[in-house]
Amino acid sequence: MKILRAVSPARIPAFASLRHRNYRLYWTGLLVAIMGWQVLTFTQLWLVYELTNSPFYVGLVGGVNGASNICLSMFGGVFADRLDRRRLLLLTQSLMAFLSLALAILTVTGAVNVWHVLIISGLTGATAAFDSPARQALIPHLIDDRNDLANAVALSSSVWSAARIIGPAVAGVLIAVTGPAICFFITAFGYGAMVLSLRSLNLDSAAARVVRLRLLAEIKEGWSYVLRNRVFLGLIGMTFFNSLLGLSYVYLLPVFARDILHVDSSGYGLLMAASGVGAVCGTIAVAALASRGGRGRLLIFGSVVFGALLAVFAFSTSYAFSLSALALAGFFNSLYMTNVVTLLQTLVPDALRGRVMGIYSLTWSLMPLGGMQAGLVANAVGAPLAVALGGFGILAFGLVVAIVGKRIRELS
Repeated sequence: MKILRAVSPARIPAFASLRHRNYRLYWTGLLVAIMGWQVLTFTQLWLVYELTNSPFYVGLVGGVNGASNICLSMFGGVFADRLDRRRLLLLTQSLMAFLSLALAILTVTGAVNVWHVLIISGLTGATAAFDSPARQALIPHLIDDRNDLANAVALSSSVWSAARIIGPAVAGVLIAVTGPAICFFITAFGYGAMVLSLRSLNLDSAAARVVRLRLLAEIKEGWSYVLRNRVFLGLIGMTFFNSLLGLSYVYLLPVFARDILHVDSSGYGLLMAASGVGAVCGTIAVAALASRGGRGRLLIFGSVVFGALLAVFAFSTSYAFSLSALALAGFFNSLYMTNVVTLLQTLVPDALRGRVMGIYSLTWSLMPLGGMQAGLVANAVGAPLAVALGGFGILAFGLVVAIVGKRIRELS
């Protein structure tokens, strides 16, 4: 008779990188912090729509966040290459915890207005400009076996996807039962948990380097490296269009939930969670297939299908059908974006990784600006057409890469 034994997640191929202590601690803290960030984003958008009843202001919350992030992302990349990345992250995570706590206090006392939310959103975006490049550049230093790096990058991406399931669903219920203030307290707790995880890492200061160039010269060096390499330029270009056009639908979900699908905050949370379910499945699939190659063709295929699914969702008036469309869209979006960041992490040299990932983070910063433009378009022609146009843009760019991007198609 065979005896069944419990299998450690680290022994399952999809979770291989969790066998490394430093990465396991980092991943756990990241999961809690990003869960809090998703709760924050969800609650801010719902609160602003309740305060103003305006899609424009909903988009503007993302716009000020993205604008502050864009202005500072390249400086964040340089600091991620110059400084001890763990210490930099300790500072940024602490600042974001403080900002979330301030918004929680304003809300619970009834003093909050739309300008408070806009200011705190802008300050959070500025802090994230230094946080994201350092976080991305730190990952290779948490893995003892280089063969597990692709899996580690994929699992880090899965954190964002899992948080998209749990965070909005929890926030939607909490808003309905207790109001938005508790959600901002949860966000502050999440960032605090990440601070504790970072303090527990056993790392030296190898991530810092000797500075040989002036600040602006280092920024120029990073941009020149990307612009000279058509593969990196193409990969970051896909992220650019994904942020500006594709994921801008997230900022219009309150409009779809309340005015088109006729559901409350809990139903809105399930819409966010549906795309997260698909995204988790997509990132786990990428993690499990990390050693099999074919990433180039996979990411192109994923981008084309994602764009088509956005257009399908945009014109749906059925809540059940919309949930299904968002789940599939989440899967295919994750399928190609996880491969993009995995390829960047594995191909870029460490001395330039902070700056290249700063440029990558810069394109993600366009997501809030994408929300702003989607809000403007929605005010003019309606939310469904605004989201559909974004989907068609993603689909078109994916087809262009498929036709002319031979080197990207052949990436393994």
